Amino acid sequence: QIELRLMAHLSGDKNLIEAFVNGEDIHKKTASIIFNVPPEEVTEEMRYKAKSINFGIIYGMGAYGLAKELDITPEEAQEFIDAYFINHPDVNKYIMNQIFSARNNGYVRTLLGRTRYIPEIKSDNQRIRKGAENIAINTPIQGTAADIIKLAMINIHRELISAGYRSKMILQVHDELLFDVYKPEAEKLTGQVRKAMENVVKLNVPLVVDCGTGDNWLEAH
Repeated sequence: QIELRLMAHLSGDKNLIEAFVNGEDIHKKTASIIFNVPPEEVTEEMRYKAKSINFGIIYGMGAYGLAKELDITPEEAQEFIDAYFINHPDVNKYIMNQIFSARNNGYVRTLLGRTRYIPEIKSDNQRIRKGAENIAINTPIQGTAADIIKLAMINIHRELISAGYRSKMILQVHDELLFDVYKPEAEKLTGQVRKAMENVVKLNVPLVVDCGTGDNWLEAH
């Protein structure tokens, strides 16, 4: 949930920050809010819809996109989006500010300073302009997530070398790292990797890392 955690940090939204700080199920909490039911009454279907909304907001998905995703009417989808923004006003403010900033400056930046230029945001073509607005919303989130994992990889690689590990870091998949581990080093390396990934940057919400081991990737996952 790195991207949702970054949305919480970048927007400063109190409801999102509170959920992550308290270790809550963010999708269940969102479902509880938008369906106006207690958390214990949230069904799997409600949670699934809330998950689509949580990620849809990050990706700039509108009512029509969400309606297609959930197989509901655009009117129902808009009601879900409206309910989300009523309870997460700072997320809505972040989105508007990102679009405004990109129009004024012609670019957006990740948390660690990487720049993406978006000249298309001033296009007269509505479809092109809308796509550029989605990029303006999403780039600081997805881009920062990419920055964070790369920085963690650099730090871990240096630790592997300096500590003389026989284990190797062999693959990155989004926010996941895969290691070929010398078994006597497994416990120590697990702790080292978790510490490196959870402390690579300081956010308003915790970065939580799960670790698994096994004789193959399937077992470890």
